[in-house]
Amino acid sequence: MTARIGVVTFPGSLDDRDTQRAIRVAGAEPVALWHKDKDLKQVDAVVLCGGFSYGDYLRAGAIARFSPVMEPLLEQAKAGLPVLGICNGFQILTEAHLLPGTMLRNDHLHFICRDQKLRVENAETAWTTDYSAGQEIHIPLKNNDGQYVADERTLDELEAEGRVAFRYVDFNPNGSQRDIAGVTNAAGNVVGLMPHPEHAVEPLIGTGRTDGLPFFTSILKKLVNA
Repeated sequence: MTARIGVVTFPGSLDDRDTQRAIRVAGAEPVALWHKDKDLKQVDAVVLCGGFSYGDYLRAGAIARFSPVMEPLLEQAKAGLPVLGICNGFQILTEAHLLPGTMLRNDHLHFICRDQKLRVENAETAWTTDYSAGQEIHIPLKNNDGQYVADERTLDELEAEGRVAFRYVDFNPNGSQRDIAGVTNAAGNVVGLMPHPEHAVEPLIGTGRTDGLPFFTSILKKLVNA
């Protein structure tokens, strides 16, 4: 039976089609979810994709957090449903308090778009098992509100519990505290990161590498072996 992975589209989403394609490349079935859907169509996992949901008015992800689709997503994520938030999706997950911390405007106050080197810090989440801890990968990055911040106590807890999933290497592109590029919840089923792995699954697009594909093969293997 083919694993079904939902991809939520909000008004202003940009990378839903790219994410669906990445899921197909990995061998799973993408399922389109609309922000007004009140159920998740019995999917096995969900991706909140990148973009500028609701134009990023008020604050990035702050309005999308209250979309109808988020109600079943919150409930099921707390019960163990695997959820990946990419860029704007990461912002939405912090606004929904599924992940700690918040995202602020880049410290240099400019939109940034570049290939970014990351280090995999946690290879035991539902979305990272096809990586190795300490592995360095290259993933496209594009954001305006990518500065990850949290209070010192939260940051210390994330470090102590191994919940920093990814860290920027060589260059911190947005001023994120402790070079944090992505985090996970305690259970490891919810992961958020600012770079875009869906743009690095085929050699002809993105970085010209496939360093983002293991996100989608990791979750596929988890679902198949569950």
